[in-house]
Amino acid sequence: MLISEFARVAGLPVDTVRFYVAKGLLTPGHSAKGGARPYQIFSGGDVTAARMIRLQQSLGYSLAEIDALNRDYRAGETSPARTVETLKTQIDRLEQRRAQLDTALDFLRRKIDWIEAGQPGDAPGLDDFLC
Repeated sequence: MLISEFARVAGLPVDTVRFYVAKGLLTPGHSAKGGARPYQIFSGGDVTAARMIRLQQSLGYSLAEIDALNRDYRAGETSPARTVETLKTQIDRLEQRRAQLDTALDFLRRKIDWIEAGQPGDAPGLDDFLC
């Protein structure tokens, strides 16, 4: 598929796809069409890779970390042990994020309770909630 269709299927703006390609995070094939600038051809595997990049970004991975993980994967340097290590790291990051979200939700709920109670005393302070 060409870049516009790939972007639509992957749920990404075309500019983001171009950025990922420029950074080497996505490595589409090329067609004979297009002359000096051959068309980029994306596969279903590229869709999966793009979705993994977005997931990894949402987990707080930097583009450099994502690039390193992708290079290892493409080079066949992943092993079951390395995969488990990576997945455990992702789980840890999600658990940290969940804790932060739970703290923020607790603060917001206490703020609502305080307002609905007529604002007695001091408002719940952010100092009580480390996000």
